[in-house]
Amino acid sequence: MSNNVWALRVYWEDTDAGGVVFYANYLKFFERARTEWLRSLGVEQQALADETGVVFIVRSTAVDYNAPARLDDMLEIRTRIERVGPASVQFAQEAWRGEQLLATGAIRVGCVDRTTFRPTPIPAPVLATIKTAR
Repeated sequence: MSNNVWALRVYWEDTDAGGVVFYANYLKFFERARTEWLRSLGVEQQALADETGVVFIVRSTAVDYNAPARLDDMLEIRTRIERVGPASVQFAQEAWRGEQLLATGAIRVGCVDRTTFRPTPIPAPVLATIKTAR
């Protein structure tokens, strides 16, 4: 499934009173995986903001949960690009524990001006990098 795989361990801070990963934390895991994927391509988000005045924001999310992750589990977050537009990228992401699929996510990220938060095209070099990595 993946263009990128990012590994993480589940810590106490990730779990709820039931001892499983709190559902919203999968969105944090997905965010970190996308950020590290961009970083691996040479795109540093703070530098992008400073140099071009644009930032990526999450436009929409949908997550389906199949099985719980628990304290100390080692997870893999697998990320794939579904669609690239001039100002947005649609990602498919999955959380795995070994061979077990725990959660799937569809995340749409948009590029906006960091001052006005109005949509703006993804800078051409970044867009080319993303398309090549696809």
